[in-house]
Amino acid sequence: MTMAEIEEKIRAGERITEEEALFLFQSPDIHALGRMSEIVRRRWNGNRAYYIVNRHINYSNVCVDSCRFCAFAQKPGQPLAFTYSLEEMVQRADEGAEQGAIELHIVGGLHPDLPYDYYLNILRAIKARHPHIHLKCFTAVEISHLARLTGLSIERVLKDLIDAGLGSLPGGGAEMFAGRVREKICPGKLYVDEWLDVHRTAHGLGLRSNATMLYGHIETPEEIIDHLAHLRPLQDETGGFLTFIPLRFQSRNTRLEGVMCTGVKDLRVHAISRIYLDNFPHIKSYWTMLGVKTAQVMLRFGADDFDGTVIDEKIVHMAGSTSPKLLTVSTIQRLIREAGREPVERDTLFQPYHRTQSLPAAIA
Repeated sequence: MTMAEIEEKIRAGERITEEEALFLFQSPDIHALGRMSEIVRRRWNGNRAYYIVNRHINYSNVCVDSCRFCAFAQKPGQPLAFTYSLEEMVQRADEGAEQGAIELHIVGGLHPDLPYDYYLNILRAIKARHPHIHLKCFTAVEISHLARLTGLSIERVLKDLIDAGLGSLPGGGAEMFAGRVREKICPGKLYVDEWLDVHRTAHGLGLRSNATMLYGHIETPEEIIDHLAHLRPLQDETGGFLTFIPLRFQSRNTRLEGVMCTGVKDLRVHAISRIYLDNFPHIKSYWTMLGVKTAQVMLRFGADDFDGTVIDEKIVHMAGSTSPKLLTVSTIQRLIREAGREPVERDTLFQPYHRTQSLPAAIA
């Protein structure tokens, strides 16, 4: 096979194979990768690049898992452990609303002792006060954790959360699907079939969700392609995924400290994800993990979504990320325009969002 033959397939709208994806990953021609990824990106999104005014709220970092890549999790009683009360969660939601957020991204650790009603009451309380805010909450790992704690089925847990106000699922917890990698970086964590089943069940209930991949640690190119190859069939089956989010590993304060991901690998992962996941509408350039400058470049390598203002993200920053704690809308718009794209404010489901009120100065 040759790069020209693969590009011809992409231009014709044909699907590439795992072998062809691996060939692209190993090719030194980065410019060709960018060009091919742009073909698929434009097919889905024209020249648009999306952003959202959102806020992250991490309700607790207490976690029963012991992932080697994580600097966020703490065991009960450790000095840095925290768990927000219902009142504190509502307060943070109120702050997000005052900042103009139309989405709250709520995730946390696998807390061994929080009652089931804690999660339901968070959603109920926030939705009662801010019915216009979309609640994107709880990874597949957290959903599975709640099912184990309560003895309920995944479907029953999701239905309860939907009734309480859940709007969609984030994509976290996928890490790297390859068994070799999981045994080394997150032994005992939710296995690939279980992760996929949570999302399959969510899609069957009408929930949209995202998917992620944590790269830049001990994985091989073959394992990266394998991860993508698990996602594409489920999207063919359900059509429920909105966005694929490549997450660059941050190693500081983790048990894998010192592992470094290169900028060229960032380019390869984003471009090939866009090419291979031809049935995903969107690829995110997650500036919180990539850094703002690298994230901007990804808008020329297949990504069409720049995430958003984020505000108060903890998980990545506890792992040593030097990215800002928030970006203003004007900064995001400037970064998108400098990349040659048209900035479009969106809601969680990627519908254009037209503001009727001005944003506060700190966010605008």
